[in-house]
Amino acid sequence: MAESWSFLDTSEPNFRPLVVIELAKGTKEETIKWFTKRIVDKKANGGAQLLVKPLVTENGDENIYLVGASHLRLLLGAETVGLVKECNDNSMRTFTYSSRKTCKDFADDNHSFLTMAECQYIIKHELENLRAKDEKMIPGYPQAKLYPGKSIVRRLLTSGILVQIFPLHDREELKKLRHSWYGRVKVGYQPLDEIRSYFGETIALYFGFLEYFTFALIPMAVIGIPYYVFAWEDYDKYVMFATFNLLWSTVILEVWKRICAIMTYRWGTLLMKRQFEEPRPGFHGVLGINPITGREEPVYSSVKRQMRIYLVSLPFVCLCLYFSLYVMMIYFDLERWALDYHEENESNFSSLMLFVPSIIYAVVIEIMNRIYRYAAEFLTSWENHRLESSYQNHLILKVLVFNFLNCFASLFYIAFVLVDMKLLRQSLATLLITSQILNQFVESLLPYWLQKRHKRRMKKRMWSLKTDTDLSLVEQVNLEKEMGTYFGTFDDYLELFLQFGYVSLFSCVYPLAAVFAVLNNITEIYSDALKMCRVYKRPFAEPTANIGVWQLAFETMSVISVVTNCILIGMSPQVNALFPDSKMDLILTVALVEHLLLAIKFIMAFVIPDKPKDIQIKLAKLEFESLEALKQQ
Repeated sequence: MAESWSFLDTSEPNFRPLVVIELAKGTKEETIKWFTKRIVDKKANGGAQLLVKPLVTENGDENIYLVGASHLRLLLGAETVGLVKECNDNSMRTFTYSSRKTCKDFADDNHSFLTMAECQYIIKHELENLRAKDEKMIPGYPQAKLYPGKSIVRRLLTSGILVQIFPLHDREELKKLRHSWYGRVKVGYQPLDEIRSYFGETIALYFGFLEYFTFALIPMAVIGIPYYVFAWEDYDKYVMFATFNLLWSTVILEVWKRICAIMTYRWGTLLMKRQFEEPRPGFHGVLGINPITGREEPVYSSVKRQMRIYLVSLPFVCLCLYFSLYVMMIYFDLERWALDYHEENESNFSSLMLFVPSIIYAVVIEIMNRIYRYAAEFLTSWENHRLESSYQNHLILKVLVFNFLNCFASLFYIAFVLVDMKLLRQSLATLLITSQILNQFVESLLPYWLQKRHKRRMKKRMWSLKTDTDLSLVEQVNLEKEMGTYFGTFDDYLELFLQFGYVSLFSCVYPLAAVFAVLNNITEIYSDALKMCRVYKRPFAEPTANIGVWQLAFETMSVISVVTNCILIGMSPQVNALFPDSKMDLILTVALVEHLLLAIKFIMAFVIPDKPKDIQIKLAKLEFESLEALKQQ
């Protein structure tokens, strides 16, 4: 590998812009020269060995730079980041430059061997690994301190010198993807392989899970419709529906693991080795030595972090949960007022007023969830976690706990304290439908409308310019740099998690929940596709082998659903009639059934393999070959 870098030429006759770097206006000349020099310098000199070209804007400013790389540089970068490619013998292996000819479809003149998303991921990796050598500060900015091993790009971002780095769209490929993805309404699967090639594995896996979850909801929806039509007020008949719900919630999550393994093996990410995590951009502390890498980097006391978590963050979260319960009690006061008003007037208007408290409460829940999200992000950042994975885990835990209580506390209260199944059905329907409408509007329709307005204004301004620069490229960069930034799949998975809760926790009371979830998810696929292709900047591809901590979150929700549905079944008059004399026998029987169902659930999770047999064999074969290669060395 070291020998390969020495003959690498940074020149490229056909420069292909892949990534855009936007610096702050008025950035000092010496800073720009130093930064661009580090980008194009050879690896041996601490550079990234990439290609850089300034983009001259309408007013002559040179604060936007286009970054590319030679074909050879990208191939060597693919080995560095550990990309996995299909070989001529149909096996998946980690790509190395020396064994490149064994890869399927490889040729020295085939520049499409690496997808554009993979090329942009490689460039992002190389830029983020530009590290200070002997510099003490960023040239021209004495206040922006550097130390050996510090990421230059991260320091430029935190100092406000670097505004943003984002990958460019490929207009032709995007046009083809839009047509096959959402250009026409059709009944069929999404082009997940094309989505993965363009946006990367993380986003493709989200859309794969969204599609799978939608199909998995169809049996629940089909069974739920006759229950709604023929047994609307007869809750006794929902015992069978609840039992089916318990088995369904377990099976779909176990089957998803297998489907996920099949997809990620085909994409190569199932085999990718996890690299050593670098400190996250916001991490700060006193300069010290990392005992593992031996490099200088910030060091922060874990005791201080734990004190911040348990003495500040935890009390704040508890306070927010208390406030959420307080708002819930106000909602029940409104419900009582609406019911009294209806009993006094008995009119069509008073009948409509019965739904008003639930609608208001659903809107308030969405507002509280979004405000709390910002507070949780601030607190988690303030806790100063060293690794991005640790930061994400703490953030997800905070958000899930609050969202679960905020969205479901009122339903638990109605079901198990008030024991009012009619009000439970009404509240569940209102919360589910209102939250779906609000999410569709806020996440897709509103951003799309704002982006369309901005695009029209930008096009008018660009066509009025008199410039010799490639107008299409200048127009594209100026349009894309003003587009919104996609912050990842967190909110999308959170929406599906809450939807799964509405469907699995109390669907035996409101069987149409799955029907509305299916209808919402069908529109969600199209609106999210529109959002990715037309509203947001193209995100960098991020290789991943699964949906991460969200798998555990969904499995936890399915365990809670077993408990809630067992209690609901035990509360039904049909089951109560079997124990007319002893409530204790009823409680013990329900507890026994609940434990048996949980046991069946965990047995099913153990029996159903996470990976299909053929993929297990392929993985074992690769591991055996690796061990044999080590023995020969």
